[in-house]
Amino acid sequence: MAEQKKDKGKPKKIEYKQGKMCPKCNCKMGEHSDRLTCGKCRYTEFKKHEPQK
Repeated sequence: MAEQKKDKGKPKKIEYKQGKMCPKCNCKMGEHSDRLTCGKCRYTEFKKHEPQK
């Protein structure tokens, strides 16, 4: 009996959500609960906190 070959096609394409880009080095910034941070150049933007009602 002939064995079936496993299909080793192209890997699945992973789609990432669009995030904010770093203004200094143009890389995608990591989103944290209280800030946005660039892992390459360490640029950080803090999020504005809205007062709780």
